[in-house]
Amino acid sequence: MSNTRGAPSGREAQRLETRQRLLDAATAEYARAGIAGADLNAIVNEVGVARGTFYFHFPTKEHVLVDIEARQEDLISEVLGDFLATGPSLTDALAKTIELIADIETRLGKHLFKDLVALRFSPNRPVTEEWREHKVIGLVVELIGSAQSRGEAEIVVDPYHSAVFFLLGVYGLLAVTIDADQLRKESVDSYLTYTLRSLQAR
Repeated sequence: MSNTRGAPSGREAQRLETRQRLLDAATAEYARAGIAGADLNAIVNEVGVARGTFYFHFPTKEHVLVDIEARQEDLISEVLGDFLATGPSLTDALAKTIELIADIETRLGKHLFKDLVALRFSPNRPVTEEWREHKVIGLVVELIGSAQSRGEAEIVVDPYHSAVFFLLGVYGLLAVTIDADQLRKESVDSYLTYTLRSLQAR
């Protein structure tokens, strides 16, 4: 007997389709008004379902953000993974990571970007996954480890904790420099310099 799994069918396929449509509609509404100002009625009316259906798929507004965040992580990790495959220097790899994270604001707008950043530091974040399962963290851990093997980074540096601290700093820095392009550029450049100094081999 074959154990090959095919595409979902019937009710499961319909459930997944409804969930995706709700996520798309919520993403657009969150981008327009932010999570605090988002109109749930506008979301469910766009999809043509009841409010209860929304809560079945997303118990809280934060659960929607977690899914939006996961989608953005998929996009970033795909591009970053391809970039790391070219064998960049530690400097170029970290700079590319910052660039890709900043691109989230371009795709989603400043309201939703602020909400995604706030989610990273929120005590109300749904506990659905471990930090170590984040794809982008995994890739930054990988690039720091590669830098260690090349002698670019101090061998005693812990790649995992360094990756987490680096990414939290990036998100926080980008959040406080929205609408301040020159300040953002200067701050990002300085942050990258300090990060490299903390990692570099001595």
